[in-house]
Amino acid sequence: MSENRRDVTVDVVIPVYNEESDLERSINTLRGFLRATFPYQWGIVIADNASVDTTPEIAERLSSQYPEVAHLHLDQKGRGRALRRAWLDSKADIVSYMDVDLSTSLDAFLPLIDGLVKERYDVAIGSRLKKGASVQRQPKREIISRCYNLLIKLMFRNRFSDAQCGFKALTRKAVADLVPMVKDQGWFFDSELLLRAEQRGYAVYEVPVAWVDDQDSRVNIVQTAWDDLKGLFRVRFT
Repeated sequence: MSENRRDVTVDVVIPVYNEESDLERSINTLRGFLRATFPYQWGIVIADNASVDTTPEIAERLSSQYPEVAHLHLDQKGRGRALRRAWLDSKADIVSYMDVDLSTSLDAFLPLIDGLVKERYDVAIGSRLKKGASVQRQPKREIISRCYNLLIKLMFRNRFSDAQCGFKALTRKAVADLVPMVKDQGWFFDSELLLRAEQRGYAVYEVPVAWVDDQDSRVNIVQTAWDDLKGLFRVRFT
């Protein structure tokens, strides 16, 4: 991959499900940031996984209004499913994703991509657990997250620190190699992707991030935790 930033293309995928209240504001914030500060060629892909509110209409309007914004609609729900489709369809040198609430500070995005271009890694993640990270979140969520990452360490002796931060990037080579191996279509997609990456010998580049918890998050913590546990045992023993 060329180290000349203007020769490198980056797709930023925003997976969404029923995000009519946040989508337009977030896309405008992200566009403004990328236009003002980001030195690589870039595009934004809104990956809507079966929203039933006005999210598809908003996404379609934004993609018509801005040539650098694309809208991908899936008829089935699942964040992992949306990322899989968007990443495999992408022609960019690097694919990435971030959560629509922009909980992770955008200041970490250029260091994340530079880790792939300049440092020659193939997988890069934001981490809320690396030295230098700043996190504001509810105590219950903080405890669950730390316990989950500790469990992964105990089961896999992995080297990456934060499996679930919604702020990741891969080279096209890594996408082609790893994404077809990932079975999960939902929230466990991130963890399985990173575990498969280490199994395949990939080193994971980590960037400490500033992260603020989304107080309006609609993630079912209990169901997600149970699905994650089942996913960990599946990956560990298959």
